[in-house]
Amino acid sequence: MNNKITTAKSGARATRRNFKEKRLPPGVANPIDVHVGSRVRLRRTLLGMSQEKLGEAVNLTFQQIQKYERGANRIGASRMFELSRVLDVPVSFFFDDMPDDIKTPEGVRARALEENEQATYEPDPLARRETLELVRAYYKILDPKVRKRLFELTKSLSGTLADE
Repeated sequence: MNNKITTAKSGARATRRNFKEKRLPPGVANPIDVHVGSRVRLRRTLLGMSQEKLGEAVNLTFQQIQKYERGANRIGASRMFELSRVLDVPVSFFFDDMPDDIKTPEGVRARALEENEQATYEPDPLARRETLELVRAYYKILDPKVRKRLFELTKSLSGTLADE
């Protein structure tokens, strides 16, 4: 009987050890948290809302919003629900467009442990502040003919054909 207890204990230790081996090292952001944070930032900037205003709406400091947006801090379920309400999106929005490679535990670990990822990571150009400000300014032009001419000018300056 004592032998069975020893086996059960050593099995539990092995399970604990395997679990710890699969966890990310301290200080390494989980790629899912980074993705969710980037979606918070995307929606906030699309709405033209500052980190400070979002923080006030959910009773947090702008520094905490920054940490969420970088993925440095994980967003809990109740906070995510509150953010979805304030940003006027369903909770599923935060998980939309998630790369396939981070949908598995192995992929999360591989992505998180890639060296120099932070230095080489370039966010989606459509989510950049410059792009969002350009789109907002473009749609503030009320005359559709002027908007169309600006569109054609922009395409010609970029070296692409207008009818592509």
